[in-house]
Amino acid sequence: MSAAESVSRAAPDSGSAMQRALLAQLKVRPRQPGEASFFYLDNHFGRVAVKVLPGEYFVTGEDMLITTVLGSCIAACLWDGRVRIGGMNHFMLPEGEQGDVSGRYGSYAMELLINQMLKLGARRENLQAKIFGGGQVMHNFTTMNVGERNTHFVREYLRTEHI
Repeated sequence: MSAAESVSRAAPDSGSAMQRALLAQLKVRPRQPGEASFFYLDNHFGRVAVKVLPGEYFVTGEDMLITTVLGSCIAACLWDGRVRIGGMNHFMLPEGEQGDVSGRYGSYAMELLINQMLKLGARRENLQAKIFGGGQVMHNFTTMNVGERNTHFVREYLRTEHI
């Protein structure tokens, strides 16, 4: 082993130290209602990550991962590449009861995600979207395919909002 290799192995990784510092900051930062709060250091990517659970959202300008697990639910991911602000929501159904302001429903979850991104400096005309999920998780459950309804809802919503 050369002297340079020895020094580089012994020296703490500054990127890793920066990620640990970001993780510590995120864990103590006050959360908004419905904002994801499960932060961890993803060892595979060497980055801080947040897991967005059903009914939650997360928006950031930090260099980090946003993750979730889906079936029939939808995760709408929005990105403004000019200001480098991105976010994700995770909703279970297109709409709830009148006046129900829960991130479990797409109608509210989409507004919450977009508004939080705008608050951080994103511009609506720069937003790009990718949607994930909408699977048919129960093979024989075709009369009320929740995944299909969710997919139709989010596509129409994004089309209407010109995103």
